[in-house]
Amino acid sequence: MAFKMRTSKFRHVFGTPLKKDQCYDNIRISKSSLDSTFCAVNTKFVAIITESGGGGAFLILPIAKTGRVERDHPMVTGHKSTVLDIKWCPHNDNVIASGSEDCSIKVWQIPDDGLTTNLTDEAVELLGHQRRVHSIEWHPSALNLLLSTGADNIIILWNVGTSEALVEVALADLCISMSFNYDGTKFVTTSKDKMIRVFNTRTGAVEKEAKGHGGAKPSQAVFLKNNKIFTTGFSKMSERQYALWDVDDLSEPMNIEMIDNSNGVIFPFYDPDTNMVWLCGKGDSIIRFYEVTEEAPFVHYLNLFQSKESQRGIGMMPKRGLNVNSCEINRFYKLLNNGLCEVIPFTVPRKSDLFQDDLYPDTAGDVAACTGDEFMSGAKSDPCLISLKQGYVPTKKDQLATVRKSNVLDTPTKTVQRAAPQATAASSNGAAEAQSSVAPAQAIAPAPAGPALPADFDPAALLDDIRKLKLIVKAHERRIKTLEDKVAQFEANTSEEEEQA
Repeated sequence: MAFKMRTSKFRHVFGTPLKKDQCYDNIRISKSSLDSTFCAVNTKFVAIITESGGGGAFLILPIAKTGRVERDHPMVTGHKSTVLDIKWCPHNDNVIASGSEDCSIKVWQIPDDGLTTNLTDEAVELLGHQRRVHSIEWHPSALNLLLSTGADNIIILWNVGTSEALVEVALADLCISMSFNYDGTKFVTTSKDKMIRVFNTRTGAVEKEAKGHGGAKPSQAVFLKNNKIFTTGFSKMSERQYALWDVDDLSEPMNIEMIDNSNGVIFPFYDPDTNMVWLCGKGDSIIRFYEVTEEAPFVHYLNLFQSKESQRGIGMMPKRGLNVNSCEINRFYKLLNNGLCEVIPFTVPRKSDLFQDDLYPDTAGDVAACTGDEFMSGAKSDPCLISLKQGYVPTKKDQLATVRKSNVLDTPTKTVQRAAPQATAASSNGAAEAQSSVAPAQAIAPAPAGPALPADFDPAALLDDIRKLKLIVKAHERRIKTLEDKVAQFEANTSEEEEQA
């Protein structure tokens, strides 16, 4: 019986790096040892985490303005410590979020023409983590929802529009990577304890969990469109490998294959339109790509791209930013150790100049399917799709609008003053709930017969400081509870061992 070669329209995909003057040069790329891609790309800008003295910073470079980057080029410099992760909002190409070692998450509004001066004032600051924030992910279809995790072993789902933590999940060990599924109703994590967990986004409940890759080095995961999970990691023998999992049964992988014996963490990038997975290893000079199908062995190796220089970081262009006229199906922005950001388009060879419908099915656009509140209430959240046949036309966006949820600490000074007598009445009546909610307002309300306040007194700033302190105290309480649970578990295990002995 003759051997039949598997056919695929992506078998002959090839990458061609652009010339140096069409790339970005002279960039002081971050030297952080954290396993991060250091780069984020959208249709307007390239963002790159850089070295910066006295704080954390990252560059914002317009896609069209290539070439040498001046040393004094304006940067985003609002963090007090190293920036660890950056992600562009999928629904507004002028909005980017950053997580930092200073335990904060900041959301920035970037002008259409890029930065002309250093940007130090964020649009939104999210405070809730007690230790460094090393990974963030935007919700794929709901407006202003952001997922974050840090070294405090906490995962938080934020409503950026209201600066509110909607869901909080405490893990037993450090979360290494996160990824939403296609409609954002679930997300998958990999952790230092080698476990793969699938969570319900709206409730934070664990729906599935299983042992992942056996090696001690970090593993990464990405949620695929067909209810599958693709992971990269290491075997017990420190061999790099990838695996495909069925969400409905995580007891064992559908397919697991060894890649090589290198020691760099492999970052998987997924294209739901073509069902292709691209593997980019840190410190590698190779980009491998695979096609995921419904027939065994499910993950099919296609080809690889190899260059002379190894990659320090990498970013992938969203589908709506590609050149459909040249059959471009992907574009990577590869950070090199010599300070160059190399641009690598990947194309499918086609003779026809007509639009290739099979290469470009309708893809996710820049319009959210629902608001964050609607999503949390159970609204359908499949991404809003657009056709690329006539080219991508961005929708007009307003400035990022933020409205904090009203509570007694956010009310104007006059209202706070009126709340003070209610607090006294509540305490006299023994209403504990009313007392706890209004007592802080009573503390900051100026007494009618008291001394005059200084001219520079800013009640709004004071209220904002109190709000931040409450978030920090809440994070401490979560941390203490996690440690108490660990101690209780340790004591229980010790007691069982003593009884057995």
